[in-house]
Order: sequence, then structure tokens, then C-alpha cells
Amino acid sequence: MELRSVFDVSIFTLLLISTVQWVAFATSPCHFPAIFNFGDSNSDTGGLSAVFGQAPPPHGESYFHHPAGRYCDGRLIIDFIAKSFGLPYLSAYLDSVGSNFTHGANIATAGSTIRPQNSTLHQSGFSPISLDVQWNEFYDFHRRSQIIRSQGGVYKKLLPKAEDFSHALYTFDIGQNDLTSGYFSNMTSSEVKAYVPDVLDQFKNIVSYIYGQGGRNFWIHNTGPFGCLAYVLERIPISAAEVDRSGCGTPFNEVAQYFNRGLKRVVFQLRKKLPLAAITYVDVYSVKYKLVSQARKHGFNESLRACCGHGGKYNYNRQLGCGAKRTVGGREILVGKSCKDPSEWISWDGVHYTQAANKWIFDQIVDGSFSDPPVPLKMACQRQPVH
Repeated sequence: MELRSVFDVSIFTLLLISTVQWVAFATSPCHFPAIFNFGDSNSDTGGLSAVFGQAPPPHGESYFHHPAGRYCDGRLIIDFIAKSFGLPYLSAYLDSVGSNFTHGANIATAGSTIRPQNSTLHQSGFSPISLDVQWNEFYDFHRRSQIIRSQGGVYKKLLPKAEDFSHALYTFDIGQNDLTSGYFSNMTSSEVKAYVPDVLDQFKNIVSYIYGQGGRNFWIHNTGPFGCLAYVLERIPISAAEVDRSGCGTPFNEVAQYFNRGLKRVVFQLRKKLPLAAITYVDVYSVKYKLVSQARKHGFNESLRACCGHGGKYNYNRQLGCGAKRTVGGREILVGKSCKDPSEWISWDGVHYTQAANKWIFDQIVDGSFSDPPVPLKMACQRQPVH
């Protein structure tokens, strides 16, 4: 009996130690040495500007005090994500001037879609750098960065280590332009919905490709309520009955939610398909709609009108956007002016959010309250069992 008791105690002790070690591992914050971001203008830190010309003043005025490649008065959600891990703001992959890729790269470009575009940027307003192109850029960067880094010197200081790719956080915020591009091509909501499955299949493929390259930690934002954005409300006519109490277009937001339900199913499929991946689905739609519908409660005086723009119900004009100038009497006059205090506005230019709104959104999602599984950003490397 004595020997049996000692044996039982030993087994119990080992089990207790193992449990404590597992709990400690499961609750210890993740270390992400790098971030690789894929997306559109919601997270572009200079990609489109590097290719097609810098976003003009007053973009960047609230934080950088000069244009910084962002379609915003300051920082984006991806900037706050990087800052939360003590990492520098991500350099745009396409920007060859002053870039440092030691801690990852931002491959997003404004106007990007998941599906490839069949028109030019100037024809449609949508970028040719779709998600499949962004994947090709990342693939090339992954391979070539290590060849160049091996040369030492300054290259070693400006490029990530090989092991950083498997420990990095891979963030995604893309899909909105796939939906609005359909509407801008005079499609109905039903017609836009009809191609959503194909869009999501292509998204699923890209995540799988990145996993095949060693990516393991994925933080995926769903698409926001674009029916609350001036550039949609101004360009696409809807009836008064289709406008909700917050002033947003109900048909557009219903399509956004349809896309998001499909995206959530795709994430579930990816968890089963990619057993070593930690994949977090983040419901930014709910956060953004909450902000727009309760703007004053959260410290904002303007919800739908653009801070930076010119004329119209929403201070939005497609031909005279934020930073636009007119020649009057031989002199250039800035007509796409910024409002007095962007921190009181949610919409920056009728398409994108202000820095203040981006910071508010980040503060809501960072603790995992709007995530599936409900893990905070700092724990996004922890895999969850698939049910």
C-alpha cells in the first residue's frame, strides 16, 4: 500500500507539473518578430503611393505632419498593431526609398481586391495589385531576402531573419473593394453576392499558399460596413426606405455581412485544412458599425460626413477629393481641405477612417472581444481546437 501511494503521488505530481506547464505556455504572450500585412487602403502604408504617386497633403497631417503613404490624417489600425508589439511601423513592400524590412513588410496597396481586376487603376479606381499579386510579391520577398541578407553589411540590418517568417504574424484586411467594384459596375446586390464564393475561394487559396511557405499565425479582419461610407452613398442611388437610422445604406451593409458570413466559414475550413496554423477571425464590421451608429457616445461629432473633401451632402466629391486643387486665376488653390479637428470625425475622406477612429477601433479589437476564437492580439499564436 505504501509503494502504491508513493507511485500515485508521483503520477499526480507529474500530471500537475505538466498541467501547470501547459497553462503557462497557453497563457504566455506571443512573440512576433515580424508582421506581414496583406490588404487594401485600410492598411496600406505606402504601396500605392510608391507606384502611382504620393497621397497628397493634408494626408498624414495629424501624426506624421506630412504625407506618409497612408490615406488618412495619421495612423492606421495596422500601425497600432505593430506598435502594440513594440515593432516599427511597417514599410511598404513597393517603396524603395527609406524602407526597413527587418520586422516584416506591408504588401497591401490601396484599391486592391482579392480577385484580379480586368481594368486599369485609372479606368476603375481599383488597383491591379490584387491579392494574388501580393502573394507573388511576398513569395519573391521571402526567397530573395535571404539571398541578399547573406551578403551581410547593410542588407543584414534591413531584412528579416529566415526564422522570422514562421514566427511572424500575418494580417489581412481585404475584400471591401471586391464588393464595391461590383456596385460601381452597375451590378445589383444579388449579382454582387453571386460572385462572393469565388472571391472567398481565392482568399482561401492565398492563405494556404502562405501556410505552405511557413506562415503559422493569421489575424484576419472581416470587411466593414461600407454602406456607411460617403463614397458609396454619394455614388449609388438608394431609396429612403433603404437607409437605416444611422444614415447607412442597408443593401450595401447586408452584402458586407453576407461576405463576412462566408469569410467566417472559410476560416473554419482553413483551421481544419491547416492544422499547425493559429487563425483568428476579427469582426471589425461590428466594431465599425457600433462606432458610426453611436458616434457621439464614443466622442465623435461627425459620423458620415468626410473631414477632408469638398462639397455635397457628405463633403465628398469624387472629382475633387481630399487634397484636390483647382487653378484659379493662374494660381493653384487647395479645395479638398481638412476639417478643423479630425479627432472629432470618424470619416477622413469619405472612403477611409481618421486616425482617431482607427485608434478607437483598435482599442476595441485588441483584447479579443470581437475575435473568433476570443483571444487577444498578443495571444494570436495560440492554436485552438477545431470542433
